Amino acid sequence: MSDPWEYSLYIPCDPRAVTVCRRTLRLILTLHGLIHLVDTAELLASELVSNAVLHTKGPACLRLRFRDGVLQIGAWDADPEPPEPPGRLEGLADAENGRGMALVRACSDLWHWQPLTRMGHRGKLVWCELAVA
Repeated sequence: MSDPWEYSLYIPCDPRAVTVCRRTLRLILTLHGLIHLVDTAELLASELVSNAVLHTKGPACLRLRFRDGVLQIGAWDADPEPPEPPGRLEGLADAENGRGMALVRACSDLWHWQPLTRMGHRGKLVWCELAVA
């Protein structure tokens, strides 16, 4: 098992930041030999970062953490309000919005959120996990 690591990428409140986060995540996972997780991890990070950028007004951050064979993908934003609980993915097939967290729940091994202050801003971290094995 490889040593634990963590990366944080602070991003502006700008929809283009989602693409920057996806490409950064792909590079980090490739360099750490986790290429088999890239597609799912990109989807999860895109949904989490999109929510942080589109539904809040302040700064945001993508956090990637690897420890004990588990990749944790998180998005921090400056809104301390908890995320809406995800609906069932099957019931959202024709929905205009609201599928993001349902996808996170369906595609990850675990998801959760926690209050977290960063850069002097009260906010929250919404995260999910993918097991390497």
